[in-house]
Amino acid sequence: MCAASTKSREWYTNNRFESFYKMSENIKCYRLNYTTGLFFCPNQHFKVFHIPGTRFCRLSIETEKWFTDIYFSNNRMKALFDIKRFSFYIWVGLVFLGIGLLNDLYNYPDIFSPKAWNSTWRMIFIVFSNYLLFEYTLPRLSLKRIGWSLILFVPYFFLYSLGAYLWRAIGIGLHVYTSFLISEPVDHVIATQMSYSMSSIMFFAVVKHIYEHIKLKRAAQQLRIEKQQAELNYLKSQTNPHFLFNTLNNIYSLARDKSDLAPESILRLSKILRFMLYETGGDYISIQQELKVITDYIELEKLRYDDSLRINFNYDVEDMKQALPPLLLIPLVENAFKHGVSETRGAPFVDVHLSVNKRQLVFLVKNSSEQVTGGNTVKENIGLSNLRRQLELLFTNYELSVEQGASVFTATLQINLLSHV
Repeated sequence: MCAASTKSREWYTNNRFESFYKMSENIKCYRLNYTTGLFFCPNQHFKVFHIPGTRFCRLSIETEKWFTDIYFSNNRMKALFDIKRFSFYIWVGLVFLGIGLLNDLYNYPDIFSPKAWNSTWRMIFIVFSNYLLFEYTLPRLSLKRIGWSLILFVPYFFLYSLGAYLWRAIGIGLHVYTSFLISEPVDHVIATQMSYSMSSIMFFAVVKHIYEHIKLKRAAQQLRIEKQQAELNYLKSQTNPHFLFNTLNNIYSLARDKSDLAPESILRLSKILRFMLYETGGDYISIQQELKVITDYIELEKLRYDDSLRINFNYDVEDMKQALPPLLLIPLVENAFKHGVSETRGAPFVDVHLSVNKRQLVFLVKNSSEQVTGGNTVKENIGLSNLRRQLELLFTNYELSVEQGASVFTATLQINLLSHV
């Protein structure tokens, strides 16, 4: 940052510039000339002059307008009249007008035509007045400034009474509005206009409240969907590297032993990765594709073990084209090999059974495991916890249970595929 020739100046200048640095939103200041004591900021909005021989600085703030200032100023000017919001008030006014026309048609069928013109002319005034009231006045009200809030309502008292009366007079002068009484007291006319205005305010307020509530509810729902989708994508992005990491460990063990099966394992891994890259980008894949990737993964795992490993994989699926979220079942199979078979010293085994009938999925995975000390509590790894969270986001009717036996670990997944969110 900035430095002065003496220690006291350096401390003072640094101290001042620390506060200036925070105040100017992380804008760094650099010393331009040690002789004159001139400092400047790169954006040239601020200039700091150090007075030689003293412990004082003079701060000069230039106030020229930048393009961003002008841009946001123009945006604020445009926001004074929002056509999209105003169109909402037009539609509400048309509904209110329609209700009034039905009432006039029922009560005054003989003079319906002039009544309709009167209501239409009056509605133009009501729409503009309510737009100003609900969009520019009510949002500025505050309980902390109750006096100012009451003052804001005074113009509208005259607007909805005298203003509506003058608008009626303009309509009469233009021969648009028809007065049915030759001599009608002014106070009675103003009271009638005021009553009509108050009823319109109540109608507009109720409709606007319902509209804003629905709009807010939809926005909250959309936000929740986007949040869940983002979290689901994050979970998927965790699943793929986790799977790849475990598989590369298997290939590494084959390569370290200089096994002839290493090239074949790399080939099988490439097929699985190609599937993950090109087939799992959507929301669904067929059960047939899911079974294919499970089969490829089991064949890849077989390369690590000798004939002592017993694997039983069978399925009963009534329709292979049924949709399923991609890579939903593979974490349980991967868990059976990673945390079960690989840690078993005796006769390792993996039993996998899939059943899908009448949109009810049952996936059962059993694998050998070592004796667990300290009870049968199961500590879920990242694969199982990730899968459980995906199920919470994807389905409303499911059950995932894991059970640690004496030498067998069992994972059972039941899903009602019709409950997809």
